[in-house]
Amino acid sequence: MLLVLSEEHKEHLGFLPQVESAVVNEFGRIAVEFLRKGTNPKVYEGAAKKLNVNSETIQHGVEGLTYLLTESSKLMISEIDFQDSILVLQFPEELNALLLQLYLDNRKEIRNILSELTPKFPSYHNLEWRLDVQLASRSLRQQIKPAVTLKLHLNENENQTTKILQTDPATLLHLIQQMEQALGEMKTNHCRRIVRNIK
Repeated sequence: MLLVLSEEHKEHLGFLPQVESAVVNEFGRIAVEFLRKGTNPKVYEGAAKKLNVNSETIQHGVEGLTYLLTESSKLMISEIDFQDSILVLQFPEELNALLLQLYLDNRKEIRNILSELTPKFPSYHNLEWRLDVQLASRSLRQQIKPAVTLKLHLNENENQTTKILQTDPATLLHLIQQMEQALGEMKTNHCRRIVRNIK
């Protein structure tokens, strides 16, 4: 699978051929730090002074490199696919080899960082349900009061948790209709485009 780079990312990475390989390695280290701790303007300013360029240029270069490394790591791109993906940048062979080495050295660490950043949501394991109906009481003899009780078993961080929910059938039907409507909306062209862009 090839990584597709936008014109903006190509422009951000266009600064890399103008610097030495040691600087590109340092940018790679800063990119991994950027993932761990977030942005640090002082680092960009220090690098900008050393290289006699604008700090925004340094920031864009690091962000472009971060995007290249994270997307490649996220998609688990092979060495050959990574090389083919960066060929469109038209960098010298030495720089391409350096970027490949940066990717190979850091991909496991980047995947670990990305897995820590993703929220861990509970996942469905099992569902039990029961319909309770109160036919009458001494005070209200003619009224029927149904209730649906749901026992939801979830897997959460390798532990099983249980949630008990109770609702009336009208609310449950409304909830089902809303979910079916949302699932139907996901099949529209507009939603498909959005999902494609998110990935």
